[in-house]
Amino acid sequence: MRIYEIGSLNGLDSWQRAERPRPSVGRGQVLIRVHAVSLNYRDILLATGRYRYSTYVPSLIPVSDGAGEVVEIGDGVREFTIGDRVAGIFSQSWQGGDQVLEDSSTTLGGAVDGMMAEYALFDQSGVVKLPDYLTYEEASTLPVAAVTAWNALYGLKPLRPGQTVLTMGTGGVSIFAIQLAHAAGARVIATSSSENKLARARILGADETINYLSTPEWQVEVLRMTDGRGVDHVIEIGGAGTLARSIASTRPGGVVSLIGLLAAGDTIDPLPILTRGPIVRGVMVGSRETFVQLNAALTYHKLKPVIDSTFGFNEANAALHYLDKGAHVGKVVICID
Repeated sequence: MRIYEIGSLNGLDSWQRAERPRPSVGRGQVLIRVHAVSLNYRDILLATGRYRYSTYVPSLIPVSDGAGEVVEIGDGVREFTIGDRVAGIFSQSWQGGDQVLEDSSTTLGGAVDGMMAEYALFDQSGVVKLPDYLTYEEASTLPVAAVTAWNALYGLKPLRPGQTVLTMGTGGVSIFAIQLAHAAGARVIATSSSENKLARARILGADETINYLSTPEWQVEVLRMTDGRGVDHVIEIGGAGTLARSIASTRPGGVVSLIGLLAAGDTIDPLPILTRGPIVRGVMVGSRETFVQLNAALTYHKLKPVIDSTFGFNEANAALHYLDKGAHVGKVVICID
C-alpha cells in the first residue's frame, strides 16, 4: 500500500512517500480502506519537529484524522461489518470519562501510526461509525476539530440555549464551534483579522463579529456586547497574548477551553481569574464516547463540515504548506483515492 512517513522532521516538505505491505487483521481488529484525511495544526508541528507531546520516529505514518470503509474484520468483531463507514478516534485508548496521561501514548499520527495511508488497521474499539449523510471527505474532518469543539462546549458545563460563545479565528475547531453553538440556540461572537473570514463566519452562524486588528482590545468589545456580563464559553486557540483577554471576556463561572498549542508561552496574571472566577480548562480532543455523542448531534442537525480546500495524495506536502499560510476557512482535506 502507498503511505507517507513523517520523515526527517525538518520542515513542511519532510513527509516522504513509501510503500508497506497491506496489514493483516487479527482478533478484534478491523482493516480500513482510507478514502480521505484532513489536516490539523498539529501536523505542521510534527513535520517541523516542534511537537512536544509524543515520542516519534521518522517512519511514523502521519495525520490523525481520516475516514474510510471497513474491508476486513477479524474474529471477535461484533460492532462492525464489511462496508461500514468509519473514522479512527484520536487517542486509541481513550474510550470515555476523563483523560489520563497514558492516553497521549496512543494518539494517531503522533505516538502511533496515523491515517496517511491507503489502509489502516485498528482495534474495533478505536473506530466509530460515521453519519450516513456525510461524504468521506467531510467525515475526515471530524476526529480532532469537531470532537474538540463538542468537548469544549459540552464536556464540562454543557452549553445551553441562550448562552453566549466566543470563538477565535476560522480554523476547523472554531468553525465547528460556531456551527454547533448556533444549532444549539446559543449566541456566537466570532473574532478574526480578516473581514472576508468574518463574513463567512456570519453565514455559518456567528451573530456578531470582531476584527481583532482594528479592535485590539477586543475583550472590552466582548464585554460591551454582553452588557458587561461576559460570555459563557470561550474557544481559546488564538495564540500567545490572547488567553488573558479570553479570561477577561468570560462571565463568572464561565469556561475558557484552552485548545492546541498556539497559546503556549503566554504569561497570565492570576488576578482576573480570582476576580471573575472563570474555569480555564485544557481540551485535548475527546474520547470515543465524545465522538459518538458528536455524531448523534451532527446527524440530528445535518450539519455539514466546512472544507476549504482538497488536495490529492501526491500533493500532501503542498497541503501542509497551504495550511501553514493560515488563509483557510474550515478544513484542508487530502483525498487518498
